[in-house]
Amino acid sequence: MSTPLRSASPASSSTSSNEFVLTFSCPQRPGIVHSLTGALVEHDGDIIELKQFDDPRANHYFLRLHFSVADASVAGADGPLRAELAQLAESYGAAWSLTAHGAPQRVLIMVSKFGHCLNDLLYRARVGELPVEIGAVVSNHPDHRGLVEWHGIPFFHVPVTPATKPDAEAKLLELVDRFDIDLVILARYMQILSDELTTALTGRAINIHHSFLPSFKGAKPYHQAYDRGVKTVGATAHYVNDELDEGPIIAQQVLQVDHTYGPEDLVAVGRDTECKALANAVKWHCERRVFLSGNRTVVLT
Repeated sequence: MSTPLRSASPASSSTSSNEFVLTFSCPQRPGIVHSLTGALVEHDGDIIELKQFDDPRANHYFLRLHFSVADASVAGADGPLRAELAQLAESYGAAWSLTAHGAPQRVLIMVSKFGHCLNDLLYRARVGELPVEIGAVVSNHPDHRGLVEWHGIPFFHVPVTPATKPDAEAKLLELVDRFDIDLVILARYMQILSDELTTALTGRAINIHHSFLPSFKGAKPYHQAYDRGVKTVGATAHYVNDELDEGPIIAQQVLQVDHTYGPEDLVAVGRDTECKALANAVKWHCERRVFLSGNRTVVLT
């Protein structure tokens, strides 16, 4: 019998004890970068990567700053750098965070019968391509139990019917709390979440769908696309909100196709785009590169 693989911190996103990531978003005004980088200089900080965007339409500023310090304690919970950054955030009216670079986020994956996105995420997490720890997998079907448990990850079969949907969603939230989950990933989970659940998961649930919407809704969208002679196949990963498949977009993938592609070929190409778009969205979210801005996102890659 194969030995299950145990969840572990990803190798490629190894944490360095003296590296941190600062995110900072606030109304635009002069001097923001000067203030933040000045605080770093005062505490012997060194900038590794700085990404920023000034949105003139929204008059809002977004920044992601990856830096190192000689003494990690200055950025710790009671450190003077963190205290100074908190004062700057208050003065600028900013939303901000300061986290250890490479620290994995704990995720819960939801899936139905189509397992390609689940399998892709399990593999990318295992080889260290994603900065995540998969705490659990939840499905309304039992099909993927063996795959998930082979990876050493708890699997929960939670059937959903109209009558049991409230209880199923309550079970999901209980699992989110039990496993200390930071992000819920809908990896082709074919159930519509209630408004109450989407509200509870605002900004921490990502979904994936094919980019034919709204052209080809319902069953067998790739077969519908074949009948219409589509020339591109794509996928969209987005945050979940109370509008079905219309949440703020994080990542998209598009591939060219032509008349030689049959329905099964389109399905295969679609699987690839769905996996890649979802993996990118999860990676960028967990690396704290994504900022919500109304119904849009700013992604500082």
